[in-house]
Formats: sequence, C-alpha cells, structure tokens
Amino acid sequence: MTETAEQILVVDDARDIREPLGQYLKKQGFRVRLAASAAEARGIVETARIGLVVLDVMMPGEDGLSLCRWLVARGGPPVILLTAMADETDRIVGLELGADDYVTKPFNPRELLARVRAVLRRAPPSAPTLDATPRRFAGWTHDPAGARLRHDDGREAELTSGENRLLGLFLDAPRTVLDRSRLLDLMAGREAKAYDRAIDNQISRLRRKIEDDPKQPRLIVTEWGGGYLLAAEVEAAQ
Repeated sequence: MTETAEQILVVDDARDIREPLGQYLKKQGFRVRLAASAAEARGIVETARIGLVVLDVMMPGEDGLSLCRWLVARGGPPVILLTAMADETDRIVGLELGADDYVTKPFNPRELLARVRAVLRRAPPSAPTLDATPRRFAGWTHDPAGARLRHDDGREAELTSGENRLLGLFLDAPRTVLDRSRLLDLMAGREAKAYDRAIDNQISRLRRKIEDDPKQPRLIVTEWGGGYLLAAEVEAAQ
C-alpha cells in the first residue's frame, strides 16, 4: 500500500461490519478511513482526500441517503450504498440522488471489492493533470502531488481532490479574475457540477484552510460580476 493508493471511506454505525470491511480493503491495497456516523464522515471528507465512499443507508441520526445527497451536492467522491435486502426504495432513491452503485446486506466482500474497482475505473477523469511542481504564495507552499499545504509558521492542511485542483488553477493565474463558468470548465470530472454553487462551496472550503479570517478573505477574493481572484504573488518553491 502506498500514499498514491486510493483512499476509501467506510461509513457504517455497525462496528462488526465497519472494521472488518476496512481491514479487508486495506489488504486489497487501498488506504482506508472509518466513520461510525454521518457527522464523523463529513469531517473526514472536509479534510482528507477520499477517492470513494462506502456508505450504509440505515444509520441512527442522519441516515446514509442524507449524507449521499450532501456528498453529491458538493461534488464529492463516488458513493456505493450498503442497503438492506428488502429496501428496494432506498436503493432507487439512492441512485436518483446520485449514488454510483449499491450492494445489499449481507454481502460478499469480494463482490463489494469488484464494485469498488468498477466504480473507480469509470469515474470521469479530471481534466488536465496538475503540474506537480510545488509553488509558494503568501507564506504557503502547495504540494499538488501530495494534495497538501504547508505554511511557514508550521500549519498544514490536507486538500480534497477538488480543492487541490481549484487551488492549482488559481496558482496558474495569480491576480487574474476567473469567473464561475471558466472555473467549472477547468475543474471537470466529478467536482464540476453544472451550477455555480458547486464552485462557491469549493471556494468556501478552501478559504477555511488558507485564510486567517475566512469571513474576510484576503487571498481568494470575490470580484464583482461573479468571479474570484488570487491576490498573491506566486513563485516556484525551492
């Protein structure tokens, strides 16, 4: 298993399913994160680079369908639902919400593995590969290959795939206004939904990681008319 392996998030309130499934996926070469609730899963997705989510539908509190809706709305990773054998309605609703596949409980781990690999194979590629050259701006160093940010003061942040690509686009064109339609075109892949709020949400999350005060941003600023601009000088990192 390497740092370049896809990272799978398993979300299930049942420990006797969540942990053995996590161990099985690790043995198949994936990196794995585990969450026992939708709230815990949201925190992981906000801060980690997740390639696919295996999501139980029936959970106490916020259920899997609600979390699936949130993941799809934010342009998140592909989702495979775990549903009860009799709950055909949940499977239909989940697919209508944007889930990529489902597996019914009880399931054979080998079947789930096959579906995981199939979904990852058909996930739309993000458009042009990011430049892997680390770059500096406003005290931050962006490592696109590792999807990480490091600040001169010691702060670090892990970026999701969408945040990593979005920041790369701004670093490619510092002090240049990029409107939403242009950003949507450049983002491509799952991260690019056909509505402006997808970009606004990505911007908000990125600001929380790099701005001293996200409510009064000084690095990624909003320009009149629906665009954004990186207000910083950019240079190659030594």
